[in-house]
Amino acid sequence: MSVSLTGSDVVTLNGRVFHDFAQGDVITLDFPGELVKAEPSKNGNIIYALNVAGLMSKLTMRLLLGGPDDQYINSLLASQLQDLSLFILVVGSFVKRVGDGQGNVTNVIYNTLGGVVNKFPKAKTTTSGDVEQSVVEWVLDFGQNSRAIM
Repeated sequence: MSVSLTGSDVVTLNGRVFHDFAQGDVITLDFPGELVKAEPSKNGNIIYALNVAGLMSKLTMRLLLGGPDDQYINSLLASQLQDLSLFILVVGSFVKRVGDGQGNVTNVIYNTLGGVVNKFPKAKTTTSGDVEQSVVEWVLDFGQNSRAIM
């Protein structure tokens, strides 16, 4: 029997450990591009080519609005907008901790390099008690990524 118990994941950007998460899918690391493109050719041959866009990722973080983690990413955005040519690209890691039910833990580690803040986060006000008005969603794009299991 195989078991996968997850919890206590760790997300860092520039060495800063994030804690101020909202509810739901608080961290999503997506890889929208394909790593390899394939094309059929004459006589049943197939051509394969590395698609470097497949190495890019999109990190979405749902944080508490106005909290220290929100303020930190906002400061990254301000620095990025002040002078992009001087901006120090963001590095990060996303560590999924997976237990086997026997007390053993395996770490699935995503390392991200070359990050920038993708866009301003949206904002909303509502009178209906919607808690989403207290959540900020940041999106960062990363140019290089790796995945390891340890």
